[in-house]
Amino acid sequence: MIDHISVGVSNLERSAKFYETTLAALGLTCLVVRPRTIGFGKAYPEFWINLREGMPRMAPESGVHICLRAKTTAEVDAFHAAALSAGGASDGAPGIRPHDRVRYYAAFVTDPDGNRIEAVTFPAE
Repeated sequence: MIDHISVGVSNLERSAKFYETTLAALGLTCLVVRPRTIGFGKAYPEFWINLREGMPRMAPESGVHICLRAKTTAEVDAFHAAALSAGGASDGAPGIRPHDRVRYYAAFVTDPDGNRIEAVTFPAE
């Protein structure tokens, strides 16, 4: 249903380094570089970062987050670890999230601008 997404960042170079490291854990690479935007994906740019100079840090209470699909729990773990090593912060360690209709494994991080990014997979067991 969704073709691509984008997030605003206040420092394109810093965010490019963060997302190159973090998204690599999910198999996404940098595919397009333009003066004010960078696109990451597998076959085409699905995740964009866009320079918004002077943008304030995202408020934690905004409630907005973007969820990316991982193939395995190991990819979710790698995503979380990569984000932390690249200057992000944990907003929910990797683990099972049981809900009434579905059981899933996820991790949440915030990027250097406070954008909340999740990686999720649905283990069979």
